[in-house]
Amino acid sequence: MDSLTQIVLGAAVGEAVLGRKIGNKAMLYGAIAGTIPDLDVLSSFFTDKVTALEMHRGFTHSILFSILFAPIFSLIVNKYEKYKSFKNWSWLFFWAFITHPILDAQTTWGTQLFWPFDIRLAFKNVFVVDPLYTLPFLVFLILVMCQKRSSKKRRLYNNSGLIISSSYLIITLILKGISYQKFTKELALQNITYSDIKTKPTPLNTILWTANIDTKNAFLIGNSSFFDKNPIHFSSYPKNHHLLGDLIHHKKVKRMIAISKGWYTINKKNGVLYFNDLRFGTLSIKPNANNFVFKYEIIVDENGTPFFKEVPKNKSDAKKLVSELWQRIKGN
Repeated sequence: MDSLTQIVLGAAVGEAVLGRKIGNKAMLYGAIAGTIPDLDVLSSFFTDKVTALEMHRGFTHSILFSILFAPIFSLIVNKYEKYKSFKNWSWLFFWAFITHPILDAQTTWGTQLFWPFDIRLAFKNVFVVDPLYTLPFLVFLILVMCQKRSSKKRRLYNNSGLIISSSYLIITLILKGISYQKFTKELALQNITYSDIKTKPTPLNTILWTANIDTKNAFLIGNSSFFDKNPIHFSSYPKNHHLLGDLIHHKKVKRMIAISKGWYTINKKNGVLYFNDLRFGTLSIKPNANNFVFKYEIIVDENGTPFFKEVPKNKSDAKKLVSELWQRIKGN
């Protein structure tokens, strides 16, 4: 999830653990702890793109990290803070650390919660930025900050924020199930044969859902709003995996394919190969859009070693997407 959401969740967890004892300072430390797992993004400055992608939401988003580093941070804070309790500080950091990847597991990228085992949990029931999850949570947190440490309302507001936000996640899982049924029913009506289907919400909402469908020679992408009255249109994206040639056997390309879970297409433009990760779709919900969210140029050096360079996103596409979403959410 986005940084603001993780800060809010971390702050609420910090308050739940130590709010009664140290007041707003518990939220401060919880907010800081809630952002620490995302420091794995710094790996992009020291490694190649493929390795950085493999590391993202890896060790720092695991149960092991939470267990190992909670007491370390507790020792540091316990040494300098007036409130002394190694046990309680450890609990604050542990719960702030572990709730971070649990929330991230609800998104498309997912997390390696059980690192070092190669198991990435990705339930795909919320987008990385979801106002309906974050804003009510934030409102309750602000109310908490306005209460005295000993106030009963303080705990009431914090618990309400945690309960409402968690309940919303449960509702999104139900909505995901409903959308899945709509997609599979429509695929059957259109006589489309497929081997796999993955559904996820479109940006900023859980009303309009998108599905990636794996067919023999192409991937299909379709969008469905709960307000739709017409059949779902599926755009087709040829896999073109053959364009990789012998590169498909290279270790680095295999790693990239593993990262994408096999949901990728290849296209060639002006003699340059591009790797498109379809899991995150395009920056447009118009039919047959090709401005993929994650598109990588494949650069092969003189030794035949491929390197992946992410193609910069067009900011204007993001602005257009918001307008498109608003129109499409209302139905087709």
